[in-house]
Formats: sequence, C-alpha cells, structure tokens
Amino acid sequence: MVRRARRINRELAEVFPYAHPELDFENPFELLVATVLSAQTTDLRVNQTTPALFARYPTPEDMAAAVPEELEEIIRPTGFFRAKAKSLIGLSAALRDNYGGEVPGTLKDLVTLPGVGRKTAFVVLGNAFGVPGITVDTHFGRLVRRWKLTDQEDPEKVEAEIAAIFPKSEWTMLSHRVIFHGRRICHARKPACGACPIAHLCPSYGEGETDPEKAKKLLKYELGGQPGQRLKPPPDYPGKPAPPAPALGAAG
Repeated sequence: MVRRARRINRELAEVFPYAHPELDFENPFELLVATVLSAQTTDLRVNQTTPALFARYPTPEDMAAAVPEELEEIIRPTGFFRAKAKSLIGLSAALRDNYGGEVPGTLKDLVTLPGVGRKTAFVVLGNAFGVPGITVDTHFGRLVRRWKLTDQEDPEKVEAEIAAIFPKSEWTMLSHRVIFHGRRICHARKPACGACPIAHLCPSYGEGETDPEKAKKLLKYELGGQPGQRLKPPPDYPGKPAPPAPALGAAG
C-alpha cells in the first residue's frame, strides 16, 4: 500500500508539475484571510472577492477596525458572510494585539486565531512559510479513501495516517497534487475514470465513467480547456487566461 501510495504521488507530480494553491495572495495575511473565506465556496469566488476586500482592509489593523456590516457586504458572495466576517475581525484583532500585526509561522499559534483550524493553518504554513503540512479538505479526504490509503472520516485521523505514509518533505506538494486531481478528474459524483492517468493504481476504478471519450468530457479547468480558479495565476500555469487584446488604435 505504501509503495502504491508513493507511486500515485510520483505520477501525479508528472501530471500536475504546476500544482499550487489556487487562492490569489501576495502575503501571509492575504492567504490566511482568503483561506478562511474559501470554506463552503470555490477558490474562484474568493479570488473575485478579495481584491476589493484587500483594497479596503490591507492590514490586520485595518480589518480589525472594520465595521462588521461593511465587511459582511464585501464578502457576501462567499457565503456564510456573517460568521466569516466575525472570524476575520477576530483573527485580525488577535494578530494586531498578540503578534505585532504579523501572521505567526507555527501551527500552535495559528490555531489560536478565531476561525482558523488545522486545515487553514497548514495551507498558510505550507504556502507562506514553507513549513510542511497536509491539507485535508473534502477533495483530499475523498481521494485517499478511494485509493484505500485510509478508511478514516475525521480529518485529523486522515492527516495522521497519510503523514505516516509520505516523507514530511512531500506533504505540502502532495496536498496540492491530490486536490488538483480531485478538482479536475476524480470528482465527487462523476469521477472521470476513463481519462484518469493513475487509473492503473486505483482500487476504486470503475466508480465513475470508464468510457475514455465520455470521461474526457467530464474533465475540468485546464484539462477541460478552461481556465483554473486563479485570476492571477503563476506565469507557467497552463490554465492562465489569455491577456486581453489591445484596443484598436492603441500605441505600440
């Protein structure tokens, strides 16, 4: 099982060499806020919302002083906006009061912040601080159960069992690859088994569409010919939207 699991990781690394967090961010605070907002919504919806949010509240000090109703209105498109606004104001106040306005770089400190659990903390640690961590979101949990790497449902138990299989240095990138695969190919309701590059390693092959042509139509984002969820993707990301054509008569 361990050999098969590690081979899955190696082969996913070849399929998704560009795997990365799909939230747009410029610094640890922006990533922390975006990750809190991403609960129960898509990263694309968050990326459409955060430019206005960070223009209005660029620092923890600014967000801690926000009028709740005004913050709620900006983040309304992400859903659960009252609870999320309360978390954002609370965590911003904690950063201001306890950490000098800086996002802490340890799990122990991050999980003390309002609205921040282990999943959010590991996203921030892995992508803003380079600290290895396994991000057990709905995609990750679904896939590692389909691969029979664990039968646990509780995210902390899943995290512990998967952490025992892979070297610590792989944890962050493993998380990105598995989540990419879950979003693009191994969907919750209709996995595209017939178009899956690791089908030969999957004990659950056949749960989804096995006909290659039908399966190909189920692929999402760049594999389906569409952009990914980032509005500011890295330069080497194949789902990057084409730049707008220059206006007629524009100089140059």
